Amino acid sequence: MPARRVAVPLQWVALLVLSVALAALLLWLHAPAALMLGPLLAAIAFAAGNGKVKMPLAPFVVAQGVVGSMIAKMIPLSIVGDILDHWVLFTVGVLWVVMVSAFIGWLMTRLQMLPGTTALWGTSPGAASVMTIMSESYGADMRLVAFMQYLRIVLVAAAAALVARVFGVNPEHHVAPEMVWFPPVDWLAFGETMAIAVFGPMIAQRLNIPAGAFLVPMVVGIALTHFGLMTIELPPWLLAGCYAFIGWNIGLRFTRGLLIHALKLLPRILVCIVSMIGLCSLVAVLMVYGAGIDPLTAYLATSPGGSDSIAIITASSNADVSFVMAMQTVRLVAVLLFGPMLTRYIVMHTNPAPVPDENRGKPAD
Repeated sequence: MPARRVAVPLQWVALLVLSVALAALLLWLHAPAALMLGPLLAAIAFAAGNGKVKMPLAPFVVAQGVVGSMIAKMIPLSIVGDILDHWVLFTVGVLWVVMVSAFIGWLMTRLQMLPGTTALWGTSPGAASVMTIMSESYGADMRLVAFMQYLRIVLVAAAAALVARVFGVNPEHHVAPEMVWFPPVDWLAFGETMAIAVFGPMIAQRLNIPAGAFLVPMVVGIALTHFGLMTIELPPWLLAGCYAFIGWNIGLRFTRGLLIHALKLLPRILVCIVSMIGLCSLVAVLMVYGAGIDPLTAYLATSPGGSDSIAIITASSNADVSFVMAMQTVRLVAVLLFGPMLTRYIVMHTNPAPVPDENRGKPAD
């Protein structure tokens, strides 16, 4: 039965059940970004079936604020020492990965494989959720960006797991700890965190800051935590809910026609992603032979994206966890700061195909 023939409240229940089931399956398979991919896939299925479910804007905006707070929590002061000790490696590694992604994005834009700035944001080597959210503010098709970002996460995670296995990491000896969904919560810190997540986007809207719904909470969170003025408290159940809101908001924008279009582009997108992973691996080889970094650490540090999956693999291996996550974090910050400027520069010298009006992602009412 088509989704549009079912009452909207029942569609919401069905969407929630399907999202939980898919997320649980992906978690069981140890898939990266499972808590977002499950709701995203469920929402795509509903949208392709002409469902009438619409995502309210307010929860999506607050979810962006929570994501910004999460990023602030991920950037510890301890990485400063690693960066200063290996500043040459960090400079080369970060610049190389950013340049490779920009080149692949420029090439796809030049060949008009994707409309507007979609290819540039789809190849940006930052956190997938962040790049997807930011892309809409800079003229990209948010849905196709999500398609590229999450496809790359899967391929990067698979390649990283393969490299870890080749260099002696046996996944049977490294069992991931069981998720504690409802741990004890510091309610004062939780309230402060939610205040940043709620009022940060409001400030961003008032000041008309592009992608400010998560940028403002991120900057404020980093400043306050680094000066010891607050502690960011993000229980797993809150993150799961926010990931679901973001996944639904993106997935419900897919139409059957857009999904068919994305599948037609799949072979070319796969070639570009594999090329990107291969080119990024070259700087890992240079780190191994030029700086004596062990192969697994070098590869994980220079993997283009999928920071969460890379963190899990790194933690369960004999790689240098501090070095890997420091380089991943520095690259994320570099992409957040310079990605929009680089995108504008490339667009000015490329003349990309415009995004068709019917394909533009619009905030849900």
